[in-house]
Amino acid sequence: MTSDVPTKERATENSADVSPSRTAWVLALVPLALLAALLLGIVWSDPAQSLRPESYPLVERLAFQRVMLDETGIVASILNDGPDVVTIAQVLVDDAYWMFSADPGTELKHLGRTTLRIPYPWVEGEAHIVKVLTSTGTPFEYEIAVAVSTPKPSGRFLAVFTLIGLYVGVIPVAIGLLWFPFLARLSSRSMDFLLALTVGLLLFLLVDGVQEGLESGSALPDAMQGTALFVLGAFGAFLLLEGVGGWLRRQKGAGTGDGSGDSGAWVLAVLIAVGIGLHNFGEGLAIGSAFSLGEAALGSLLIVGFTLHNTTEGLAIVAPLARARQRVGIGHLVRLGLIGGVPTIAGAWLGGFVYSPVWAVLFLALGVGAIAQVAFQIVRQLAGDRPVVRQLAQGSVLAGLLAGFGVMYATGMLVG
Repeated sequence: MTSDVPTKERATENSADVSPSRTAWVLALVPLALLAALLLGIVWSDPAQSLRPESYPLVERLAFQRVMLDETGIVASILNDGPDVVTIAQVLVDDAYWMFSADPGTELKHLGRTTLRIPYPWVEGEAHIVKVLTSTGTPFEYEIAVAVSTPKPSGRFLAVFTLIGLYVGVIPVAIGLLWFPFLARLSSRSMDFLLALTVGLLLFLLVDGVQEGLESGSALPDAMQGTALFVLGAFGAFLLLEGVGGWLRRQKGAGTGDGSGDSGAWVLAVLIAVGIGLHNFGEGLAIGSAFSLGEAALGSLLIVGFTLHNTTEGLAIVAPLARARQRVGIGHLVRLGLIGGVPTIAGAWLGGFVYSPVWAVLFLALGVGAIAQVAFQIVRQLAGDRPVVRQLAQGSVLAGLLAGFGVMYATGMLVG
């Protein structure tokens, strides 16, 4: 018989491995303290300064973050994206010099921001060009394609953006959920087709989101590292949704579910709804920002296009439930529809009132990562114990993939 002493000794050793001592933490902080001291020394001594000639050309990069129009004129938010200090000297609107005020000032350090207020009598519906000249004479310009008043936070605009979110996100997804009774009566082969069609829908959203995210990321100032932000955000969302899926499965296994039954199909449907909800948040952001930036025609086109585009998303949510012959109540369908559709409203609010290009890239990344995770989960369920490539090569599955991609491509043309 094994004595208790060795067991206690092993437990003590294991606990020591898991919980480092106070001395170990101090030793771990020493390199960090030395690194901080080194960085402070580099900043204080600035060794690169001695290598520069006495008169070297400044690196000037100004970026227009946002341009708003109101009854007082034009309000432009400017960011210094370059390494050197830049001073704004003059402002031109439509090739005419105009007086302006700058808050907090005209001298911008690296990543410094200022807000220019230009009392220019802009004309609604007309195009205007705002040009900023630095103290060295370097010009930076921004084109206002169609001048319209920028919406301000108010009860009226909040209600309008809420209605737009309902039209674009909530109602179309709810309409798609109504296919559930029909899907539940199909054969297994037909359900494989529809589940593959779901994957095709999601893959189209994935490609579309990646393209839009990379374009938006590359448009950010260089210091914002837009492309890296997009890639890391998408990867983080993928891992986060994987963790959420594991937690939901554990909850189901522990019998703490919502009464829908112990089935991975319900968990997968929730994950699809979450992924689509994040994607729809990005769509609402695009619509709200279009109106915020004065592109009313584009905003109207996006509303019509996304409304038709999103009807198929309800089908994607309920397809796993129908394939598993899951009995689902009206309340469960309502919850799934709200998860997938309501984020459109929040996106429209954020885009319309406090639009930020950095947040736009981040939320696009979250949507892409979520869609990628959901597509991966569906393919894994579709394949089961069989090799994935062999399962995807079957006629019904391959036809479903192509059909899903084709449907989204056709409806996507309405968005432009």
